[in-house]
Amino acid sequence: MSNDAVTALCGSRPGKVIAVHINYPSRAAQRGRRPEYASYFLKPSSSLCGSGQVCRPEGTELLAFEGEIALVVGTAARNVTPESGWSYIGWVTAANDLGLQDLRYADKGSNVRSKGGDGYTPLGPQLIQASRVEPDALRVRTWLDGELVQDDTTADLLFDFGQLVADLSRMLTLEVGDVILTGTPAGASVAQPGQRVEVEVSSRSDPSVSSGRLVTEIVDGPGLGPWGTPPRVDAGTRADAYGHPPAAPTLPDDIRRRLGSVAVATLSVQLRKRGYDEVSIDGVRPLAPGRRIVGTARTLRYLPYRKDLFEARGGGFNAQKRAIDSVRPGEVLVMEARGDATAGTLGDILALRAQVRGAAGIITDGAVRDAVAVAALGLPVYSSGAHPAVLGRRHVPWETDVSIACGGATVEVGDVIVADDDGVVVIPPALVVEVLEAAEEQERQERFIAEQVAAGHGVDGLYPLGPEWRAVYDRWKDHTERAASPGLEGTSTSAPTDREDIR
Repeated sequence: MSNDAVTALCGSRPGKVIAVHINYPSRAAQRGRRPEYASYFLKPSSSLCGSGQVCRPEGTELLAFEGEIALVVGTAARNVTPESGWSYIGWVTAANDLGLQDLRYADKGSNVRSKGGDGYTPLGPQLIQASRVEPDALRVRTWLDGELVQDDTTADLLFDFGQLVADLSRMLTLEVGDVILTGTPAGASVAQPGQRVEVEVSSRSDPSVSSGRLVTEIVDGPGLGPWGTPPRVDAGTRADAYGHPPAAPTLPDDIRRRLGSVAVATLSVQLRKRGYDEVSIDGVRPLAPGRRIVGTARTLRYLPYRKDLFEARGGGFNAQKRAIDSVRPGEVLVMEARGDATAGTLGDILALRAQVRGAAGIITDGAVRDAVAVAALGLPVYSSGAHPAVLGRRHVPWETDVSIACGGATVEVGDVIVADDDGVVVIPPALVVEVLEAAEEQERQERFIAEQVAAGHGVDGLYPLGPEWRAVYDRWKDHTERAASPGLEGTSTSAPTDREDIR
């Protein structure tokens, strides 16, 4: 749909294109912030186009797409109320809010160059009469090369359409033909030259009422002129453009290895000594015994099933699929399902996807479907049980990467998760080294105590270590550490295990 088509249908060439930053809860969860008030930026009307090709300049990397619902003003609006705001909208259609993230840093949030390029606001292909739809019953979907990557509805927007119109009209006149881009749901990402992005807006109550598919083909274009701000990309820009959540704190390989050698029971003791007595994820067991988990937490939260909420958030590229599809090597996906094991929260296909992506494991206080197949994958999975039903029987996949409660324990993104056949503990990152070193020392002492008990000594004064036995232990520990250290000459390789021997 060209500018001429908009003019013909709306009676006026669009004078303004106003875009909302964050408006979908799924996008807010992905960004890690939920705005109290709507915020906006302007796009030039020269960026409008219809289906067709859009160039990514040579030498740039991150042309990001965002499927959106576009509102076209049908009646001029100034100082209108939220209750009447929707009545000023004449039409609804699909939009693709494209942006060259290589230039995002250049304009300090105004997006003038990064989102103002020619062709960077495709609209169409058909306008839907606003009178034919309900503003809270619309659906927006986006496909990348035929794969559905965005699927959300207007049922629970942070700022409904009437509120957006009212808010904007407090300070400026919305004129006939002006376009309001109403925000994008989670799933927006980057398209490469040769890829095809499609966006469709439809009515939830009557899917035949549709904008049709807006098609944008990404192609290589000439490079930017050498004057002005150059394109620039860093790891943070890439993560933001691709839609990845904020990176969780990394767990050094040495710490990960050492945590994998310490019993969860020992870690639990050391956490309790420090006042952390509510950090075990209770009621979950491994699908296959003997599989440990060590990693940093990513989170997924389910709400109890409700028909309207599941219709709005349960299908398509929902929170469950987004969580699985973004888990990174060494991370543990922890699911809050309220301890309800009467429907699955994970099945074999998604478990396989998590394994392929390098997940360290999955923990859910709900149930697992296809439990035998999931166990056979080799991916460590802990759950409250197995159940044949799909999640829609009990759960609505709601949000990712937020603080959750799983099995009675609070879990935050980046918490360190350690699990073995005894259970699962959650370690705050700031405590990891302290707790690990104390646990290693505890297990060293227990190994010494076990040797003495096996040699026939009684436990009085030995378990726990009393003053006399502690002195013996200290000498045993020194001897053992010397024996384990390479390059020490004249050191026996076997540590004495009797008080008399050490004395």
